[in-house]
Amino acid sequence: MKKIINDPSNVVEEMLSGIVRSYGNLVERVDDSRVIKENKLFNQVSLVSGGGSGHEPAHAGFVGDGMLSAAVLGDVFTSPTPDQILTAIQSTNNGQGVLLIVKNYTGDILNFEMAKDMAEMEDIRAEILVVDDDIAVENSLYTAGKRGVAGTILVHKILGNYARQGKNLDQLLEIGNDVVSSLRSIGIALKGATVPEVGKEGFDLADDEIEYGVGIHGEPGYRKEKLQPSKVLASELVDKILASYGSETKEVGVLVNGMGGTPLMEQFIFMNDVLDLLDQKGIKVIFTKVGNFMTSIEMQGLSLTTIDLTDKSEWLGNLESQVTTISW
Repeated sequence: MKKIINDPSNVVEEMLSGIVRSYGNLVERVDDSRVIKENKLFNQVSLVSGGGSGHEPAHAGFVGDGMLSAAVLGDVFTSPTPDQILTAIQSTNNGQGVLLIVKNYTGDILNFEMAKDMAEMEDIRAEILVVDDDIAVENSLYTAGKRGVAGTILVHKILGNYARQGKNLDQLLEIGNDVVSSLRSIGIALKGATVPEVGKEGFDLADDEIEYGVGIHGEPGYRKEKLQPSKVLASELVDKILASYGSETKEVGVLVNGMGGTPLMEQFIFMNDVLDLLDQKGIKVIFTKVGNFMTSIEMQGLSLTTIDLTDKSEWLGNLESQVTTISW
């Protein structure tokens, strides 16, 4: 295992320290916790997200004006505990309630629900929005139903701007569910990731092999095959995503997300192929984003996310709005 670390058992603590010391003008750490919150709380519903570490910049990189109020981090690929989530709720609540944006993994759902109940015992209203944008597989490792992956970042972005505009908690939850239903994601992997305390890759792929539908923790996908050109990979993912929408989708946003070990050169090549395919199919792309947003440590691979923006000019405006965060 080759990693630029000190103690494998202390990577999360040292990473958190590095984040706040690097970007102390934007975020701070709540004392004795794994919660990163914005320096200034605004007069709005608070948005809190989080999950296991190893997906950086998600989610601490999206804390700030126009996106999240706070992010709570667990151990690598492990849900944060209910008490840590409660700390995030307590430290951001300003009387307007807290929306918890949670990726659909069993441990995350259980712990965020428990924290929600604990908060309500303190008369803090919290609601949970579950993101399940991965259409590759259902009921896989860690998950009942579809997994939550990179589309979560677009949820942060759209709801973050709505919260900034003054939408209340009920409105944000309703809009959020609509946004989630408009998202589709699929990932592909070329090589697995190594959890520091494990010391070896989470799954094996031959040098000339890829896996379609792999999850952000290395969960199994739906097919392995020999490595194909980018155009072929893009065609597979675009066809599956469009088939899941139906015929009413005419305008979309597209996010190409690197898994941590794939150069931007390759991500842009893949995006170029995706845009060609969508153009050929008569789908208008009105928003694009390329980069590492929800990674899997150093996994080689990427994911494709689309959001149906047909007749959703407000959502487009929110996606294009200016924010003050580390990583958007």
